[in-house]
Amino acid sequence: MSDFPRLAGAVFVAAACAAPSSSTTGAPPSSRTVFEVIIRGGSVLDGTGRPAMRADVGVIGSRIARIGDLSRDSAATVIDAAGLVVAPGFINLHSHAAPLVLPTAANMLQQGVTTEIVNADGGGPLDVGRRLRAADSAGLAVNVGAYAPFNSAWAEVVGMSDRRPTQAEIAKVTSLIESALEAGAWGVSAGLDYKPAYYATTDEVVAVLSPLRGWRTNFPNHDRLTPERGFSSVAAMQETISIGERAGLVPVITHMKLQGKEQGRADSALASMRAATARGVYTAADVYPYLAGQTALAALFVPGWAQEGGRDSLVQRLRDPSTRARIVRETEEGMAARVGGPANVYVIGRNKTLAALMPELGATSAGDAIARILEVDSPGMIATFGAEPDLIKLLQYPDAAIACDCGAGRNVAHPRFYGTYPRVLGHYVRETRALSLPDAVRKMTALPATIIGMVDRGFVAVGMAADVTVFDPTAVIDRATYERPMDLSEGIRVVLVNGQVALRDGKPTGIAAGRALRRTRAMPSRPMAMAASLDLKREGSVGDASLTIDLATRVLRVASRTAGDDLEATDFGVLQTAPRWASITGRLRSSTDRVERAFVLIVDDSTREATLDVDGRPRAVYTLR
Repeated sequence: MSDFPRLAGAVFVAAACAAPSSSTTGAPPSSRTVFEVIIRGGSVLDGTGRPAMRADVGVIGSRIARIGDLSRDSAATVIDAAGLVVAPGFINLHSHAAPLVLPTAANMLQQGVTTEIVNADGGGPLDVGRRLRAADSAGLAVNVGAYAPFNSAWAEVVGMSDRRPTQAEIAKVTSLIESALEAGAWGVSAGLDYKPAYYATTDEVVAVLSPLRGWRTNFPNHDRLTPERGFSSVAAMQETISIGERAGLVPVITHMKLQGKEQGRADSALASMRAATARGVYTAADVYPYLAGQTALAALFVPGWAQEGGRDSLVQRLRDPSTRARIVRETEEGMAARVGGPANVYVIGRNKTLAALMPELGATSAGDAIARILEVDSPGMIATFGAEPDLIKLLQYPDAAIACDCGAGRNVAHPRFYGTYPRVLGHYVRETRALSLPDAVRKMTALPATIIGMVDRGFVAVGMAADVTVFDPTAVIDRATYERPMDLSEGIRVVLVNGQVALRDGKPTGIAAGRALRRTRAMPSRPMAMAASLDLKREGSVGDASLTIDLATRVLRVASRTAGDDLEATDFGVLQTAPRWASITGRLRSSTDRVERAFVLIVDDSTREATLDVDGRPRAVYTLR
């Protein structure tokens, strides 16, 4: 097994993606292929972070079939990408999509997004299997996966009270989360800053998650800022890292930000991530390109003790003068520490800042204004929290993916729902050059895919799902603002979802080609790196079928005596590896009908199994020997 340690944590894009020549694809240069879609003449950014290459991309069914010079080939649909960038479809790791909007998802397609992972911040339905089945039945414009929601599980078992759970209750929370993982969840999300998960101690969170380490998955957490720790963002991020490290899950600092009084401390936060990764605890993050966030007005400022029991209990406490005075005082302290003051809090629905609302409400202070509002309403807010130099450093961190903290939606208040990905490509790549274009695309595609464990998306490569975004690098830009949050972005020209054109000329086609995506135990969360060679050799069997893998000699063969149908690889796409694990995509040709089909092969030495998926359908699980 010496090849796994040598390639641990690596991604190798095989020759088919490395050189724009049809001779690299396994087909004779003189042969002609009829594709369903050809994207011609674009600059292909394959998701690895490497420079663009000029190439055509051919699609058959829902998979990428060939990359190179396809000038002799034809297709039912030909997309002229001259002067445009051809990239993997963008993957939104942190989605708050509205289920009823997912069948159209226009605002996400117009940003180039092809996959959304819902149940972010620990919220959402616990029955992940039912949610994914319902999404599939309703139709999907984009692909959808889901996290196992920690907050929902905690609330289900422990309730809204700040109390210590029994060991049996801890085990029940674990069981609910594991059921979601078994149904295909892509990690365990949490929002420890939100009640009632806020009441769980660090040790209790670790106790819930530790039995799940065998899933080799990730823990994206909305960090918990507490008065006991001075509302410190850095301390909160360190808690996320500690939980992941102790529980055996990859810690992901979700919608990473330096708030309020800790502006300017990005270096300290990133140093914690680097130190954890250096000691073997791979730590990642996701970031959105804005300096203000959106949440409930009560969520982050009102002290935790005052929110115990829910909204009705809070309103009851506000009726007691002495308790109200304490709530008002501590709310102001939290607001000052996190966002600076009432001028930085915009109340959704009332369309004014808290500072502007104070005279109208007859409030004696900002805390009093919040109390007066919460007595009659539970509005959302947009709160300004950060500093541009911090944001740039976070965006530049190698293991920070781009995610929008948004999702498929219509009536929204924050511009991130319509502008996130074009804003990165237009403002932070083209205008300020804070990021290079290849790296920005990597942070939207391959990096988020590997963080959550995907094996067949995130790259433009043979055998990968044909989720593709085509954009104009000279024109792409966001137009949404806080005053006009639903203004459409510009520059995203074409989007393919599972091989079908979902956006053309910047407009949705109405085709609902998205799918519900499910993770298995064989798809570990992992770091992303580059490998220098193609090197994997294994043999396996199931029944009378045998599997032979020797990538150094470009051999992948399946032989079956009973079926009389042998499959042999004609082309390889992406080899990804982690310790004692690897996956490879490509094309297989049948010995009977001579038809080529896309494949994804996972080789897992920890279970001594190899799983071969052909044309998106599980083919077989082979026992390695």
